[in-house]
Amino acid sequence: MSKQETISPKEYQELMKSASKQNKYRNKPKEYRGRKYHSTREANYAAELDLKIRANIVKSWDPQFRWDLRIKGQHWVFYAIDFRVEMTDGSIWYVEIKGTPTPDWTQKFKATKILFDELTEGEHAKLYLNDELIMESENIKP
Repeated sequence: MSKQETISPKEYQELMKSASKQNKYRNKPKEYRGRKYHSTREANYAAELDLKIRANIVKSWDPQFRWDLRIKGQHWVFYAIDFRVEMTDGSIWYVEIKGTPTPDWTQKFKATKILFDELTEGEHAKLYLNDELIMESENIKP
């Protein structure tokens, strides 16, 4: 039997504290322009949106846009999509930047797809997952 190094209860607590702070999906939170994002990928997308504003491609954007997902008129859950982006052509992009999907997120995103026309009524809206167009709204005002 090999001899193992022992640690004190205090060292154990410190190790457990640092382990619990680590994101289970290994996302590294990153700050961009004073706002904390869940991942480096999200922060980089925010920086990209700012460049697109300067290039007159994007008019404005909001992070963590919150929807009230309702089923048969009843509140089910809130869902914050990573970005709501107003394009200079008048269309609205809803963008989710996702690495490893969690079961909770998968359920909310499926519901968002089902409710998308209702959530974006009257908008020329597009739903993106990372760089992939998932769907466009059908209830567009002329």
